[in-house]
Amino acid sequence: MSHNTTIDPKTEPSGCSIARLKSIGQPALAEIRFEDPQPTSFAGLVVFQPLVERLALTSRLRGCFEHLKASPIFGHASIVMRLIVHLLIGYRRLSDLRDYHHDPMVRRTPGLKRLPEVATVSRTLDGMHKTAVGELRSLSRSLVLDPQKVLAPARLTVEFDGSVPGTTRMAEGTAVGYQSYKKGQRSYYPLFCTVAQTGQVLDVWHRPGNGHDSNGARAFILACLNEIRQIPPRVTLEARIDCAIFSEEIVRALDALGIQYTIRVPFERLTQLRRKIEKRHLWHRADRHGKFFECYWKPSCWAETRRFLCIRTREPKQRKGPLQLNEYGHQFKVILTNATLSARKLLALHPGRGAQEAIFAELKSPTQMDYIPCRRRAVNQTWLLPAIMAHNLNRELQMSSTDPARATTEQRAPWGRSCVSAPAE
Repeated sequence: MSHNTTIDPKTEPSGCSIARLKSIGQPALAEIRFEDPQPTSFAGLVVFQPLVERLALTSRLRGCFEHLKASPIFGHASIVMRLIVHLLIGYRRLSDLRDYHHDPMVRRTPGLKRLPEVATVSRTLDGMHKTAVGELRSLSRSLVLDPQKVLAPARLTVEFDGSVPGTTRMAEGTAVGYQSYKKGQRSYYPLFCTVAQTGQVLDVWHRPGNGHDSNGARAFILACLNEIRQIPPRVTLEARIDCAIFSEEIVRALDALGIQYTIRVPFERLTQLRRKIEKRHLWHRADRHGKFFECYWKPSCWAETRRFLCIRTREPKQRKGPLQLNEYGHQFKVILTNATLSARKLLALHPGRGAQEAIFAELKSPTQMDYIPCRRRAVNQTWLLPAIMAHNLNRELQMSSTDPARATTEQRAPWGRSCVSAPAE
């Protein structure tokens, strides 16, 4: 016997019981609830909820602030989670928190019944200090490295470079540095470590804007590499470093750790190398626009001979500014490496670090990394870390939608995977 009885959402209550379904002859498979069919502006946050739960992000954030006295209503972990969601949906300023204060989806993602006011967020951030920032940095690193322990990739490539978030206010720790496009602006100059295969930020070293690129770089680079070496030891580690951070100290340290590296050399400072390139007549063809040669050489002040790859690229337009060498129409660069790859593979490997600039663009545009919210340095560092976490969660979600992949390309382009691990014990 069939029943044609239907349930009208206008006449039935919002929660239709299983007994009611049985009385009209419908199969009682699950409880049916009729809700408002109009989604909110931020309904897309629902795709992040399984990821946040799988990573146990809220509970891990609480562990970062156990040493701080928390508010009985909104703890520090709730505020930081609130900032991560705030940046994920594309907002920039703290005052923008008012724009969606009553949105149910924004409340649901961080697991809050109601959202804190702007003044509450400001007061909580004012209580941040150096220890809390260190704990947040440690959590940010673990969110990137824990999935790699499950995936066990054969190779990981890390890249190091700085970016300049500027401000018009007199923020603590800022300084006037060299910026050709905004001269005289105060800024920070953080040094970033990114993972090429995942497109995520592993760690950041906060510095004032007037510091040299190599300021604190050696200790930061070694700390990041030692952190990555905690994952399965069979992984091959590579480092790609910009010429601004180049120093013999860093080269010796990487050799001692057994890390493969490619470092662009500021050969303008090495006059002997400049003469060697100027006298060179035999160049090997790389492609239609470039030629190269490699040599084993050392400056007179170095103790060991190392492998250098010299590249000459034809420029379609006249170069403005000082010439690198006494030769028009060409641009020169030199790469120092200890890798055993062929020269042609190295020509593809090192330029792949240009993808790091795309990561900086994503950090500055969607997740507002370049915004400096207040005058206190610890608060500005705290803002930077949720911005990094929001970017990393975004990349994690993108990669979890594809099949697992362990292979890599010659340029070490980002690959996808679908393993998201639980927090390490």
